[in-house]
Amino acid sequence: MSTTPSRSRTGMTAAATTPRARRGTGRSVLGDVAKLAGVSTATVSRVYNEPGKVSAEVQQRVHDAARALNWIPNAAGRALASTRSHIAGAIIPTLDNHVFASQVAGMQAVMAERGITLFLGCSNYDPAQALTQVRAMLARGVEAVSVVGESYPAELFELLTLHRVPYVVTYAYREGSPHCCVGFDNRAAYATLTEHLLELGHRSFAVIMQPSVDNDRVQARLRGIHETLAAHGLAVRPSHLCEGPSTIAFGRASLRKIWEAPGARPSAIVCGNDNLAIGALLEAQALGIAVPRQLSITGFDDIALAREIAPALTTMWVDTAAIGRAAAQSLLDRLDGRPAGPGIEIAVELRIRGSAGRFDGG
Repeated sequence: MSTTPSRSRTGMTAAATTPRARRGTGRSVLGDVAKLAGVSTATVSRVYNEPGKVSAEVQQRVHDAARALNWIPNAAGRALASTRSHIAGAIIPTLDNHVFASQVAGMQAVMAERGITLFLGCSNYDPAQALTQVRAMLARGVEAVSVVGESYPAELFELLTLHRVPYVVTYAYREGSPHCCVGFDNRAAYATLTEHLLELGHRSFAVIMQPSVDNDRVQARLRGIHETLAAHGLAVRPSHLCEGPSTIAFGRASLRKIWEAPGARPSAIVCGNDNLAIGALLEAQALGIAVPRQLSITGFDDIALAREIAPALTTMWVDTAAIGRAAAQSLLDRLDGRPAGPGIEIAVELRIRGSAGRFDGG
């Protein structure tokens, strides 16, 4: 009886698909993968270190062979062999906001095409935590890093520069920044939103915003509101400005506080995100306030609920996945030896719906 192993539909022998009980050196197992895939060991190395230089068909054969042999490339060995770790880092402020998840998804999609793994850190809006995470990522040999916003200790950027690790600042863009920024102009976005309400006849404004401490994006948004109103001789009363968690609950509590404050009531409320705006809208309905006839409410982000709630929310939209993709490509360009560009500005879009209407002074 023949002892020749039978072949599967993929052309791999049954013996080859059985995990080895005892393996030799990493080099010999790499050779097994190469033999099974019908390529050289150098090609196997390129599939994992420089996939862009290998055809999709060859990559598939190598990955199939690796899976058949239960072989996983050793990350430390890859780093020593190629002087690269194939790891990038992304630090975001919170896991609770879908806009940052969308950005990370966009980054990961682009990085994965180049065989780079994305490490994720969450700073909880604490610059000191972000610095700690950057140190930890550098200790693990990350090749590139993205951080949200610019409000960090100078040491964070100095460390990245000292270690020659390219970085980008995301979700923010401003002329004159010393950093490569990939995002949008938060000040201009809120100036546009405020101008829209002014064009509708509103002259008394309130603001419900996330905490501005250590948050350059929120600070820029507040400047956009205040500077635009000042140009029209207007200002937000202190009792009409609330800062706190970016939640529906805080939006509700803030609207009640503003409405119960002594003095004239606002006709328009500008919110820092859609959660805050939805909270304000729900509380307005609970208090019997007609939206938008008595009170106009605006948000930011255009989450799914903003389009489904009644009245639908007037808000601003930015393609956060595009920010992630552009940030990843900028980092890859730097890793490929191209110089840092001046940054990339992503456009924002005002989406006008039923929660903001014309104010006739009544």
